Amino acid sequence: MVIDQPASASQLAAGLGLGVADVELLLTELQRDYDGYTGSSPDPETVHHHAPAPVPRGFELRTVAGGWRIYSRAEFADIVGTFVLDGQTARLTQAALETLAVVAYRQPVSRARVSAIRGVNVDSVVRTLTQRGLIEDSGTDPESGAILYRTTSHFLERMGIGSVAELPQLSPHLPGLDGIAEFYDAGTI
Repeated sequence: MVIDQPASASQLAAGLGLGVADVELLLTELQRDYDGYTGSSPDPETVHHHAPAPVPRGFELRTVAGGWRIYSRAEFADIVGTFVLDGQTARLTQAALETLAVVAYRQPVSRARVSAIRGVNVDSVVRTLTQRGLIEDSGTDPESGAILYRTTSHFLERMGIGSVAELPQLSPHLPGLDGIAEFYDAGTI
């Protein structure tokens, strides 16, 4: 709760003086407890029939970006967001969202390639996304020498995913792609 990025099981193990396997087991148990799957199992002889069943807490423990982090539960996100932000919003512009999507799906990708895909200059948008910690330099293109960009662990954390492989597939949402598989199959025969 006090660090600004997900903590790996090995980092937590080092801090607690425990083995990594023990910490992973404890994290999984804690995650189940927060989700309301566990609770004290009272003696059936002394159970009151009106005892409340375990319920999920207002927060949850998730694995994201290679580590563990506590989040407010999705059903309370709007309430917590309103409380924390209190009218302050730092939303990304449409241009920034589009540029971020191109980088996320095409990474590593150069600024020129993103500009070509979007059809507009993206220099200032790339600077903004870099300043916000959502994308970063991932080296240079060996042919052109252009700087390549990729998403960061902060991006994964904000998206609530463990890797870019968990991003939704775009092809089902694109019009006119019926039969695209046959096109690619024809080129391989």
